[in-house]
Amino acid sequence: MITFTTSRSLTALKNKVIIIGAAYPLRGGLAAFNERIARAFMEQGYEVVIHTFSMQYPRFLFPGKTQYSEGPPPEGLDIRVSIHSMNPINWIRVGRQISRERPELVVVKFWLPFMALCFGSLACFIRRNRYTKVISILDNVIPHERHLLDVALIRFFVRRVDAFIAMSESVLRELRRFNMTKPALYSPHPLYDHFGEAVSREEALRALGHSREYKYLLFFGFIRDYKGLDLLLHAFASCRLRTRNLRLIVAGEYYTDPRPYLEIIDRYGMSEEVYMHTDYIPDEKVSFYFSAADLVVQPYKTATQSGVTQIAYHFDKPMLVTRTGGLAEMVPHGKAGYVVEPDPGKIASAIDDFFENNRYHEMSAHVGKEKKKYHWSNMIKAIENLHKQLKNRT
Repeated sequence: MITFTTSRSLTALKNKVIIIGAAYPLRGGLAAFNERIARAFMEQGYEVVIHTFSMQYPRFLFPGKTQYSEGPPPEGLDIRVSIHSMNPINWIRVGRQISRERPELVVVKFWLPFMALCFGSLACFIRRNRYTKVISILDNVIPHERHLLDVALIRFFVRRVDAFIAMSESVLRELRRFNMTKPALYSPHPLYDHFGEAVSREEALRALGHSREYKYLLFFGFIRDYKGLDLLLHAFASCRLRTRNLRLIVAGEYYTDPRPYLEIIDRYGMSEEVYMHTDYIPDEKVSFYFSAADLVVQPYKTATQSGVTQIAYHFDKPMLVTRTGGLAEMVPHGKAGYVVEPDPGKIASAIDDFFENNRYHEMSAHVGKEKKKYHWSNMIKAIENLHKQLKNRT
């Protein structure tokens, strides 16, 4: 087991919390979430340990270039590289080890049925001490890209966890298809506020190498088929948008075949209007992309919630999202942005309205007010409330 930790005071700590899921040296949104919620627990006085993966995905299942961060370990976190996602002997050993430590609470971030056997088995061995409670934070219950064994794997996992936090109402409804009795609460995805502060538009565009003479749309995050980049490209190709002084920035690594997207760009002759930044975007550059953007567009075909929404909230950026899953819950239509059908024509109309009526400042101001409900302390309170329910049952 490899441990990444730095010294900190352990005085006046509440009970111990263990988080199971992706964290450094792994990279990406899942690792960012687990590291940020660890800090939120610590801010409330808890002792926190993260158990992350020595092997998260086998290489043939991972569509990106690398799973690993190139930067230094995050400061002040106790991260232990201990879990092998495909080794049952490892699940027994790590589960028994955590069980012997008797933490009051274990938090598991669940996002994919592939992880159900690993996480469910760990939970089973941990809970044998009849003291530790296991609460899962659900990104999804039903995955965006479905497979034959999904239902059986999800059912296995759900049966072995004590309670659940759903980050959208749609995920809470999905959970109730598998279990109607276990405690569960809705608590929205908190802000991703660890990317630093916004910089000036001029500084951001200079860092990205783009001109100040244009307005910018931003599509941000890993490129997967369900995220609807093709819908946005078709929308951007419409005559009413191409007569405007607009550019589209696509920022994120391909997790799918790039050819269909490049063919759309080539078909409409948009190579000089669409800027493809398709390497992995490190944390220290995220502020440049959002500070440069006028409107963040999430044209998803299916969704539950999205961390991109919470980055946009952090940077006070208006959003266009599609009416699918939990996205519409997060963006008040006509105030913080737009909620439209996942259709190129509808997407183009909303973008056109945004720039025709100069809605940036009014919508940005509303985003700044709306984001107050997404503090990490609210997520910690929801978990604490669930934990109290579980303790009162025993």
